[in-house]
Amino acid sequence: MKTLGHWLASPWRRSTAAAVVGALPVLAFPAPSLWWFAYVALVPWILLLRTAPTGRRAAFDGWWGGFGFMLAMHHWLLPSLHVFTFVIAALLGALWAPWGWLVRRMLGGTPSPGRVAAGLVVVPSGWLAIELVRSWQGLGGPWGVLGASQWQVGAGLRLASVGGVWLLSFLVVALNVGVTVLVAVRRARVPAVAGLVATAAVTSAAWVYAPRPDTDDRVRIALVQPGVVTGPDSAERRFDREEQLTRELAGQDAGLIVWGESSVGFDLGDRPDLARRLTALSRETGAPILVNVDARRSDRPGIYKSSVLIGPDGPTGDRYDKMRLVPFGEYIPARSLLGWATSVGKAAGEDRRQGTEQVVMDAGNGLRIGPLVCFESAFPDMSRHLAEDGADVLLAQSSTSTFQRSWAPGQHASLAALRAAETGRPMVHATLTGVSAVYGPDGEPAGPRLGTDSAAAQVYEIPLAHGTTPYVRFGDWTLYAALLVLVVWGVTEVARLRRGARGSLVPPVRTVHGWPARPGR
Repeated sequence: MKTLGHWLASPWRRSTAAAVVGALPVLAFPAPSLWWFAYVALVPWILLLRTAPTGRRAAFDGWWGGFGFMLAMHHWLLPSLHVFTFVIAALLGALWAPWGWLVRRMLGGTPSPGRVAAGLVVVPSGWLAIELVRSWQGLGGPWGVLGASQWQVGAGLRLASVGGVWLLSFLVVALNVGVTVLVAVRRARVPAVAGLVATAAVTSAAWVYAPRPDTDDRVRIALVQPGVVTGPDSAERRFDREEQLTRELAGQDAGLIVWGESSVGFDLGDRPDLARRLTALSRETGAPILVNVDARRSDRPGIYKSSVLIGPDGPTGDRYDKMRLVPFGEYIPARSLLGWATSVGKAAGEDRRQGTEQVVMDAGNGLRIGPLVCFESAFPDMSRHLAEDGADVLLAQSSTSTFQRSWAPGQHASLAALRAAETGRPMVHATLTGVSAVYGPDGEPAGPRLGTDSAAAQVYEIPLAHGTTPYVRFGDWTLYAALLVLVVWGVTEVARLRRGARGSLVPPVRTVHGWPARPGR
């Protein structure tokens, strides 16, 4: 330990170590998908933070650890954004600087059992505050939220229906704090064990008492995944491929057919021939088709990404324009300041336009669908609002073809499991090039995944559910509770410091010999 402490005495070595240990949680996400590793992945980082010589150094360790986490989570952006990926990671990593200071404050040195007990609540609350801030769309949205690593865990999905992915994040961090205390603070092992037992009890209670979706009907929905299509005329050839695959669905009794993001590269108002072909496909298959148009609109200025429903009589008039755009991928934040990003990577040359409201569409036969586009599936509030508005099925149209051989497609598809569990509504994740997947209202898979090596049309028998989950009913209560914890803790700390300051101003009582009185003498 002395050797390690001497090695970490160098600021640069310590910063490097912080970046490395901060990156470890990414192994709990797809593609490695070591979901169980999330329960201890933060322990090395917390151990480093609690041994920081000063609060300022702990803040730097938090920043460097956050940099490592963000860089590892978004490493697949490197081929597109190049050096700007490091800039983004450094800016987002700064959010963990206060958390680093907080960890040292709660767990540094030899903390009392009471302080450890408080740390089991305060430290996870601090982590949630970071996830709340970085979930703002302008900062990239909630990609890589720690609780999302539990998308394959049945108990975790049940917890998501109660408090959303935020409750999972809170409990995962609390577990890491408990394990850290067990390893490093012997005198406080009792509250650490109590915290671990409490976490297990909450998980068990959710497993037993959280309401399960009541499934009373089923619907057949088909996904069309054309695979990778490149070249100067790729939009035309992709449409031809999607048309060919869709024809294979004739006679399969699908109630809805879903194409991926940017599946139509031309505005249907400018290309009535494509609208006619889609209408003919709807008649031939006996199902409406939800396409995604990525083009400059003919009825208003600008480029939009829009989900458009096509029926046997043509476009139904239902249209959803994507509201939350991908920073740098679909628009440049503060383009006058950061426009140089287009010269070092594949950032958006022209900003796409935003939609103004979410839409629930009537797909016929009483089926109401709630479309999302691309990384909008990462935002729990959007799917929650669609469920509140009466959507029977959530649909995400996506394309990660730029990142085909990376961890991004798997990470993206996994988010649909959480959104389904949170809302108690099945969710369809339809892509151009994989991974496409469908999840039932409990977040469990509802059929085979279409990987990045697949080009196919696949029909899924999807259970429909009714009722409302606690998360849909009460919303982001976990986040509000975490913020309340931080406020109460902050007020308590300020009051304690003021009491200490007043005590230091009281002059010592002196004896007749001029020495301060010593109690007990």
